[in-house]
Amino acid sequence: MSLFVNRLLNMKKIKVIGFDMDYTLVRYNTELFEELTHSLACKKLVSKYDYPEKIATLKFDINRTIGGLVLDRRNGNILKLSRFGKVKISFSGLEMIDYRKQTDLYQDLAIDLSSPDYISLDTAFAISKGVLFGQIVQLKKEGLTLPNFKQIFDDIEKAIDEVHQDGSLKKVVTNNFEKYVIKDPLVTKMLELYKGYGKKLMIITNSDFNYTKKLLDYALNPFFTQYKKWEDVFDVVITQAEKPAFFQRPARFLHIINNTGAMENHIGSVAKGIFQGGWFAKLQQDLGVHSWEILYLGDHIYGDVVSLKKQCGWRTALVLEDLEKEIEGIHRSAPLQNKIDSLTDKKNKLEKEINKMDILRAEGQQIDRKKLDELFSETDKLNSQISELLGQYKNYFNPYWGEVLRAGSDESRFADQVERYACIYMTRVSDLYKYSPKTYFRPTRRTLPHEEL
Repeated sequence: MSLFVNRLLNMKKIKVIGFDMDYTLVRYNTELFEELTHSLACKKLVSKYDYPEKIATLKFDINRTIGGLVLDRRNGNILKLSRFGKVKISFSGLEMIDYRKQTDLYQDLAIDLSSPDYISLDTAFAISKGVLFGQIVQLKKEGLTLPNFKQIFDDIEKAIDEVHQDGSLKKVVTNNFEKYVIKDPLVTKMLELYKGYGKKLMIITNSDFNYTKKLLDYALNPFFTQYKKWEDVFDVVITQAEKPAFFQRPARFLHIINNTGAMENHIGSVAKGIFQGGWFAKLQQDLGVHSWEILYLGDHIYGDVVSLKKQCGWRTALVLEDLEKEIEGIHRSAPLQNKIDSLTDKKNKLEKEINKMDILRAEGQQIDRKKLDELFSETDKLNSQISELLGQYKNYFNPYWGEVLRAGSDESRFADQVERYACIYMTRVSDLYKYSPKTYFRPTRRTLPHEEL
């Protein structure tokens, strides 16, 4: 796959390249990983939070959630927003909300995402959260005795956080790496390429050191040719970074001693070594670089991209695995899209003729009423044809939500964030291997509406 460029990025000026680990430096089998998370969370909701036994029997359906959706905790709905914050698609539980009811509920107003009623699903780790919320809301609608929507979400979030933190999820994954982790030899080639050009490499991950070591030993070490192990490749490794807080407030660094997992307080430079916690400002200062000389790659649009761009000015790259299927869908649907575009062009020409005749009539001039009726009739036929083709077009993408980066004819809210805050984006981190460390990435010139005249 290619890299996609939103703003100028001269790799010759980048001195430090940082990576998130989970779903970035290391790829997971998303469906299996999130199915495991979903299953463990269901069991915890029953055993610890007193949810009915039926919750433990829920089956995971990855299609029920895509990146960039928003949960409405007050009304129990899941929303897909346009770049303008308008609700384009919504589900109550597992049932789509019809357009009229959706309009009555949200009044065609922009959703205020600063409200605690709305929660964004901005990373692959949130997929199981969205799926489970929809399923439990559906059971509540069907009459199962359950808490209110806000409490349901809070309990789901706590249950999922706990399976990530108490070792139950990581124990299963570390005992079955071959099932849940996808090895990609191009990642190590990419790391060695950029290391060979004198770039400093670092990892900033929210995972703990023990899990980080086991995962990287499995996913990276077998493929290095110029180094023996990942510890030799990365200048700095920050574990349990608590992103996005790592980029927002000061915190102390703990030094991990001799790669053992044991820790001690650390006061000196953090330009070399393995640490836990800390703060970006000291790291940047000790590395001796400016903010624009650091490129950071991650999969979380807020924790790895938006917060960096807003708080510390690093250059940013988003790894968006969902995009791979989306691009495949775009390619397969291209003939259909061409038909839609052709019919839309015809419709636009007819509407221009109608508009001209309308203006003449408004000015008191005589017009051919029969011709005007024929134009309206032909426009209606084109509308029907376009509508039918659009229905077919949806079959190439997620059956419930459609495209990740589109919301109807508009860009989605998620696409807007990608465009505004990610300097570049890609489907997987190894895509970077196809580009020289001296590449000057330039975006294509965007056409504004008035330039299309």
